[in-house]
Amino acid sequence: MKHQSRDELRTVADITAKPVYLDRTQRLQRWSELLGRDPNRSLAALAGTEYRAPRERDVMRSDGSPLSVAFEDPVLREEGLGNDTYGEAKRFFDISDEQLHEIVCYCHVGDRMMAARAAYCVRAVIGGHGVFA
Repeated sequence: MKHQSRDELRTVADITAKPVYLDRTQRLQRWSELLGRDPNRSLAALAGTEYRAPRERDVMRSDGSPLSVAFEDPVLREEGLGNDTYGEAKRFFDISDEQLHEIVCYCHVGDRMMAARAAYCVRAVIGGHGVFA
């Protein structure tokens, strides 16, 4: 067998890195860690998630929100996070409307929240309970 470098192998084969598969808890932990990297970062809250019709709520998003922090991460995108909308986060992280509401809604924090607060709320979901439960 002849030794070849990766570059040499790429000319004759399609070489891709083995995909990482994270379970639900690992996905949530990663999101919490991403938020925790800059705990004082000011993030945008989503307005009135609990009052929106499901179709309208599912497409809600905001630049600089806790959802966009998750979507900025190449690992979570590789895992299948398709965008930074409410509905996509609910699907990808496999969380309820009530749980996601506690993480992103403005009714608890006003227009802005600290990343540390969002990270705390994500960790509460990992623990199997809500922040206000």
